[in-house]
Amino acid sequence: MKKNFFPMQTHFVGVLLPDDLTLTLEDCRRYMNEKYGCRSGHGTPIHVTLVPPFKLSEEYSTDDLARALEKNVLSRNFGFVAHVDNFDAFGDRTVFAKVSVDEKWTRLRDETVKAILNACPGTTKKDMRPFQPHATVANRDIPEGASADALEALNEMNLVEDFPVDGITIFERRGDRWISAVTLEL
Repeated sequence: MKKNFFPMQTHFVGVLLPDDLTLTLEDCRRYMNEKYGCRSGHGTPIHVTLVPPFKLSEEYSTDDLARALEKNVLSRNFGFVAHVDNFDAFGDRTVFAKVSVDEKWTRLRDETVKAILNACPGTTKKDMRPFQPHATVANRDIPEGASADALEALNEMNLVEDFPVDGITIFERRGDRWISAVTLEL
């Protein structure tokens, strides 16, 4: 029996995409499932991750996270318009809708991480890599070498669309699924 030495991740923070874009990307997930057998990520709503999954200590709650975000992020008028420009991949590991890099995304991510760490110390850590906002279509179970063919097919859609970044969502793990626990308007 394989032992998991990592604590069960309980939360993450992201930005949900609008319904029309979500439906398009869910169709892309179905394509990846039917063509390549990809199933990973289907239990998660379509989103752009700001703070990757972490384990929230029992001394803190989702409400603590929400209050921290309301106080330190929502009060700073972070809303903006983002841009999706087709698809890309992180090697063979992740295929995603490519959200254009923008200083506003980095600032929103940094302030979100800072608010969580101030309210719930030790909960997560800041990723020091440059922030690449993206909406995952398939990850972890993409067959080796399939990403290039998948990208060629997906990019034929010519998915170019703007969407409002007007809220932050705290996601909670419920069993093997992630649910939108709290959405806060920016």
